Parts: sequence; C-alpha cells; structure tokens
Amino acid sequence: MKRIVLTFGLISGGIMAAMLAVTMAFQDRIGTDNGEVIGYSTMILAFLMVYFGVRSYRDNVLAGAISFGRAFKVGISITLVASACYVAAWEVIYRTMAPDFAEKYAARVIEKARASGASESQLAARRAEMTKFMEQYKNPAVNVGLTFLEVFPVGVVVVLISAGVLSRRKSPVMSAAVRA
Repeated sequence: MKRIVLTFGLISGGIMAAMLAVTMAFQDRIGTDNGEVIGYSTMILAFLMVYFGVRSYRDNVLAGAISFGRAFKVGISITLVASACYVAAWEVIYRTMAPDFAEKYAARVIEKARASGASESQLAARRAEMTKFMEQYKNPAVNVGLTFLEVFPVGVVVVLISAGVLSRRKSPVMSAAVRA
C-alpha cells in the first residue's frame, strides 16, 4: 500500500505544485480570480490520482475487491501526501516568489468590499479583519494550516466519491479465481 500511496500522492502533489508555481509566476497576467479558478480546477484534476491509486490497489493488490473503508483509507493517504506536497510548494513559493501575498490578498478583499458598496464602517471592520489576518499569516503554523485547509477538503470529496465508486465485494467467482 505504501508504494501505491506514495506514487499516486506524489504525482498528484507534483501536478498541484507545478500549477501553483505557474499561476503564481504569471499572476499579474492571469489575475487573482482566474488564478483561483485555475488552481481549484487543477486540484480536482490532480486528485483524480486518488481514483487511479485506489483502483490500482484494488485491482493489483486485492484481486479486484475492496471495501469502502479500505478504499477510503488508501484514498485519504494519497490525499495527505498530495496535500503535504502542495503545502511544501506553497511555503517555498510564498518565501521566494510571493512574500507580499498577505498584503495583496488583504488589499483585494478590501477593494472588493468597496466595489460592492460597503459603508465606511463596514470597510473599517474589513480593514481591521485583514490587518489581523496579515499578522496571523506571518506565523508559519497558521500559514501551513490555512494552506492545508485550502487543498485537503477538495481531496476528501474526491476520496469519498472514489471510495464509493470503486468499492466492490468479493464475488464467489472472484474468490475461486484468487484461490486457484
């Protein structure tokens, strides 16, 4: 199981890390909103490796049968590896390419609030909230935690779908074939 988890987790994480690097390198051209769409679309595509990893485990290790629980365990393990790769990539990119990310993000949130017609008191509250966010984001534990929470839930959804689709009980025909 370890080999399958590492193989498919690293492929998935590598896809997400590569796209993260590309979108951050061209963020000025792509735009933040388009970057988010590209980023989450890439996450979904990269997490397809969960499906293929669980299927590979089912077919190559368990002779074509896997319970929902075992499929979930394999899938969530792949997701954890991929999420760790994404977080590691973000930490490198954040420190090297985007050290002003929190400030730009805060400015964008405040500008969106202003454009939507927020009152001056609402803008002041949003500024205070963003100032607190920028201060918290300097803490590596908060930074890592928020980045993990950005990617992991997407993976969990794919794990649940994959485990549901791929779980299969052993049929009497499969059991006989395994014994032969």
